Amino acid sequence: MKESERTKSLGNQAYDQLVKQITRLDLPPGSVLAERTLIESLGIGRTPIREALQRLSIEGLVVHRMNRGMFVADVTYTHVREIYEFRSMIDGYACRLAARRATKAQADRLSELHQQLVKAINDDNLDAYVENGREFYKVLAAAANNSFISEIIPRIINLHLRLWFIISSKHQTWRTIAEHHQHMIFDVSEAIAQGDGDRAELAVKNYISQRQQELKRLLE
Repeated sequence: MKESERTKSLGNQAYDQLVKQITRLDLPPGSVLAERTLIESLGIGRTPIREALQRLSIEGLVVHRMNRGMFVADVTYTHVREIYEFRSMIDGYACRLAARRATKAQADRLSELHQQLVKAINDDNLDAYVENGREFYKVLAAAANNSFISEIIPRIINLHLRLWFIISSKHQTWRTIAEHHQHMIFDVSEAIAQGDGDRAELAVKNYISQRQQELKRLLE
């Protein structure tokens, strides 16, 4: 493997590990991201870690504070409101487009992923739930058949996922909030399979609105 390819691979590893730690609140909002500490904890060199931090900064999960270093981005209600407003608009429109444009294979895949989410809940398998949830949104974005939506939705999943974990941390088990999530995904996948854009868009917007109100109460 060429050195550039190896560095890129290590950068992806560093990115994946940091995403998991940040979204699942192992690195809570405001945490210092010191290079030396990350090198030791992740077992990955300085250059890949810097690349990962740069990606996370672009996504909005990490911030650089002048003369202070890198930090996990804080979560404020203004930040939450903006994320949910954007998700409601983009996800809602993606659902509407997918109801018109999804291929049968894409619609079947969305339904299959819903079944995998239910299985993950029953198996108490959080990792499987998160990964199948990511895949659902990627397939949804692809089914909308709009290149801008296909690029944007995967890039903002991590921001939303961190909020999901903040909410789920207030429940006795992550499966409580996951049950609400999978019900929405069932409605969306079924509506898309039936070509019902109104129902698909309404399902995702109602879910996002409920999560926004719940998180607002938690942050007040």
